[in-house]
Amino acid sequence: MRKITLMLVLFMACLMAMAQAKQTLELKDIVSGRFRPQGIRNVVPMADGEHYTQMNAEGTQITKYAFKTGKPVEVLFDVTKARECNLKHFDSYQFSPDGSKLLIATETTPIYRHSYKAVHYLYPLKRNEAGAMSNNILERLSDGGPQQVPVFSPDGNLVAFVRDNNIFLVKLLYGSSESQVTEDGKQNAIINGIPDWVYEEEFGYNRALEFSADNTMLAFVRFDESEVPSYSFPLFAGEAPRIDALQDYPGEYTYKYPKAGYSNSKVEVRTFDIKSKVTRTIKVPVDGDGYIPRIRFTNDPNKLAILTLNRHQNRFDMYFADPRSTVSKLALRDESPYYINENVLDNIRFYPDNFSYISDKDGYPHLYWYSMNGNLVKKVTSGSFEVKQFLGYNATEDAFYYTSNEESPMREAIYKTDRKGKRIKLSQQVGTNKALFSPTMKYYINTYSNLNTPTLITLNDNTGKVLQTLVTNDELKQTLAGMGIPQKEFFTFKTPDGIELNGWMMKPTAFSSSKKYPVLMYQYSGPGSQEVVDRFGITWETYMASQDYIVVCVDGRGTGGRGSEFQKSTYLNLGVKEAKDQVYAAQHLGSLPYVDKTRIGIWGWSYGGYTTLMSMSEGTPVFKAGVAVAAPTDFRFYDTIYTERFMRTPKENTEGYKATSAFTRADKLEGNLLLVHGMADDNVHFQNVTEYAEHLVQLGKQFDMQIYTNRNHGIYGGNTRQHLYTKLTNFFNSHLNGR
Repeated sequence: MRKITLMLVLFMACLMAMAQAKQTLELKDIVSGRFRPQGIRNVVPMADGEHYTQMNAEGTQITKYAFKTGKPVEVLFDVTKARECNLKHFDSYQFSPDGSKLLIATETTPIYRHSYKAVHYLYPLKRNEAGAMSNNILERLSDGGPQQVPVFSPDGNLVAFVRDNNIFLVKLLYGSSESQVTEDGKQNAIINGIPDWVYEEEFGYNRALEFSADNTMLAFVRFDESEVPSYSFPLFAGEAPRIDALQDYPGEYTYKYPKAGYSNSKVEVRTFDIKSKVTRTIKVPVDGDGYIPRIRFTNDPNKLAILTLNRHQNRFDMYFADPRSTVSKLALRDESPYYINENVLDNIRFYPDNFSYISDKDGYPHLYWYSMNGNLVKKVTSGSFEVKQFLGYNATEDAFYYTSNEESPMREAIYKTDRKGKRIKLSQQVGTNKALFSPTMKYYINTYSNLNTPTLITLNDNTGKVLQTLVTNDELKQTLAGMGIPQKEFFTFKTPDGIELNGWMMKPTAFSSSKKYPVLMYQYSGPGSQEVVDRFGITWETYMASQDYIVVCVDGRGTGGRGSEFQKSTYLNLGVKEAKDQVYAAQHLGSLPYVDKTRIGIWGWSYGGYTTLMSMSEGTPVFKAGVAVAAPTDFRFYDTIYTERFMRTPKENTEGYKATSAFTRADKLEGNLLLVHGMADDNVHFQNVTEYAEHLVQLGKQFDMQIYTNRNHGIYGGNTRQHLYTKLTNFFNSHLNGR
């Protein structure tokens, strides 16, 4: 009996040990997105302010939900029920402003970061006598080929779009008759209604085409890129996807890319009178080499807002132009001793009598309220914090809604100010909160997470009260509870210069303070960016922490969230202070009793890759190994808008460009280096890594290199990401962990 009892005890102990054992974190799970939190996809608030719509994950249905309850009301579109519908699924959708029609995108083909072509279909949302959705017919928007940036007129009776760099107009009340508005569009020469590559990439939009409020006029930006130098990169047959036409001989892709100091597109704003078919050019006093990053029709059909920047991007002007007389008048000017933050462009909202604007002219980005004649009505927010986004204005309660980092540079919350100017915090959870409001500002969808909490999505009213929880990610929480997931912890330290920097740290799950660990530092470091923020994410860095590394991220000088002086302290000398701060961070980490200071590595992607190179070549040999993925190596190779915003032109800032080049300090490179790049990177060209690699060769500096065929700046497709992160893991294991 005693033997049997002992065996039972041992058996139960084994079962308990097995139950308590944590699953191992696998690299394939990170790459596949197994631990990516659930969200809600393609949510569109409806014009009535009481409902929103959402497409399902399969792309087969669009369902209408009530803001008040979060419950489904009806299915507005279903590919299995629409008449004359041969679609199996669709990719995205939009409503006409009056809510009577849907425009559905299919066969979507990406072009650059924001642009794409798609075959669009119109679907009228007609109802039968009982008020239910009738079985309506799905019709192609155009038979002439895929379209870009289709946009409805305010009354929903017209749709304008771009094809082959020309603008077309479809009149839905006249049998969907199609006419061509412009005729001069030409590849790598003239573009109408959509931005060129550099505008799209650096000003973050894909449409330069607008209807007037009275449906009578079209306004668009015309880009003449004829004098912009071209850049070409090779394309091969490859795999995933395979290009059979290039099986025997490779091809190439050529497009216009203005590098720092070179010519930009010549831009002008034109208007098209839909009835008379007269095209006019607006007289806007923008500098000959200046930018027009946005146009917007206001609620007044005789006021077209034209947003401009000079080439240095330290002066912002907004003009109100009459689309028929072509006369424009300055409505707002903002100037900076450094540069204007590009986020001002999407935080200008027009109301019948006022418009909003975010400026950092007092040292922090804050919300300002102007009359439509350009007079300042009031400064809505103030203090030593940043307003991140203007969410909207409710005229009934005279309230402004916005997100800010008032609590901490690492956190975002949702606020409103009432008619008395009292600031009220709406979001209840501490971490990162994002909001999508109904058009009436009566309800909003709150998307929240923090370091250790996966995405939580709730429906709220405009007092902040939670009406319904839409997404909890409880299943993900349960999965993670059964695994040994390293947790991030915030920390701060002071540099020898006396500057306090923010960071996060992940320790191995079986961390022992008596042991010495290798450190892997990750960073991005670009102007205005933030990586040290209170939000959830399980990434490759999490995996590396599970592999017995201490993983650390530090936001150095030049990053965002801490006001203009901190962010813009790198002006005219990118990379220098950023690299110094990463060296300081490594030295601080090396002083900790549980860190092996002889085994510190650093890595980053894009600007983070550049900072990796600059840090490893700073002159202080603190890094044993580093990886630079898709890194710019000299800003002479990079585009005008981004580079000149922070550096001016090479001619104006010769010494600055020399100091900021990874080539200049390459002779001081210390540590084992891996360079990674995609050959079809349209953003940071392959030229960056090839020229830098050649320079290292001639200096006698050894390094490793991994090239990816036909891959762009994101380096993905097929098995590519798995291969990339396996390469990175093996590299650091070899040089930092002796594996």
